[in-house]
Amino acid sequence: MSRTEANPQERIARDRLTQQPCFVGIDADDAAHYWDSYESAVVVVDGNLNAEKFDLAETPCQTLRDWCEHTRRKRGWDVGPHVGGSLVGDLVRGVEA
Repeated sequence: MSRTEANPQERIARDRLTQQPCFVGIDADDAAHYWDSYESAVVVVDGNLNAEKFDLAETPCQTLRDWCEHTRRKRGWDVGPHVGGSLVGDLVRGVEA
């Protein structure tokens, strides 16, 4: 796979969202989460490539941060979540680690 070629989960998320999806992370159930700020929606693609789209307006979550916290409580995160913060904050955390 070339560096510019999307993985299968990202391709599925692209098909279900308006904008280029932003990778959020992988939860403890091995499902990848992708965010579209235009739609204010998350697509979750599991290990079997089954996908479900969640419009935040139709969930108890009002923001992506709420979604990430909800996922952390329900499933936990294996990778991520990669949202918020800044490049400077990322660099500081990297140096402190």
